Amino acid sequence: MVNEGKASGHGRPILKLSGVSKNFGAVSALTDIDLEIYAGEVVALVGDNGAGKSTLVKILAGVHQPTSGRVEFEGQEVNLDSPGKALEYGIATVFQDLALCENLDVVANLFLGHELSAWQLDEVAMEVRAWTLLQELAARIPSVREPVASLSGGQRQTVAIARSLLLDPKIVMLDEPTAALGVAQTAEVLNLIERIRARGLGVIIISHNMEDVRAVADRIVVLRLGRNTGIFTPEASNQELVAAITGATENAVSRRVERKSAPHPAGREVSP
Repeated sequence: MVNEGKASGHGRPILKLSGVSKNFGAVSALTDIDLEIYAGEVVALVGDNGAGKSTLVKILAGVHQPTSGRVEFEGQEVNLDSPGKALEYGIATVFQDLALCENLDVVANLFLGHELSAWQLDEVAMEVRAWTLLQELAARIPSVREPVASLSGGQRQTVAIARSLLLDPKIVMLDEPTAALGVAQTAEVLNLIERIRARGLGVIIISHNMEDVRAVADRIVVLRLGRNTGIFTPEASNQELVAAITGATENAVSRRVERKSAPHPAGREVSP
């Protein structure tokens, strides 16, 4: 486990949450959440179903407002009272459903709602900007005039992420970016996340896949029952992470570790 402020080494955080709680009537979804996001780092948010990950993302995206607590952006307290306000501050969110229009091409999806125009749509300028951005991200998109319906899952995720970058955000949140993707497509998206980090942005990923999390995250923040239960480095063992996620020090992972480390009776071979 790491100390969040000391481990980052990035100076002042872009985004800081202090004691953030969220209640829905009598139900407490989040309790006293502390979180810091720095420029040029990837923070993974993990936890079991019902841990509060989606609620926290929606607060940062301006969909929900916290019941109590403080949210600071670049050192100033802010009120993220709408998705538009979150975007104004520079917090972009790519939800799991991606919200792409399959009948439109890549350019139209990238600029949907933000079309470049001077009385009429400037198709050439939008196409040039789309190609430039996708090339900067080394995205594997065959053509910006390709309908989204014909793209693979990884390519669709790339389009959704590229669209979030058009407004020059400072933080990008990705909700389950590799869910239901194959091995090659997952690698493509993870490479894209690393390139976003290299651009100096803060990245928050929500994922159930521990291997993907270890591959790209600088820090792993664990939520359980709406509370912080630990901040870890990617080098943390599965046993530590499972214990933080489930709240049980004794679990299937810890039992497997004990079985593998136990001395075997002399003269007896044990298959791995």
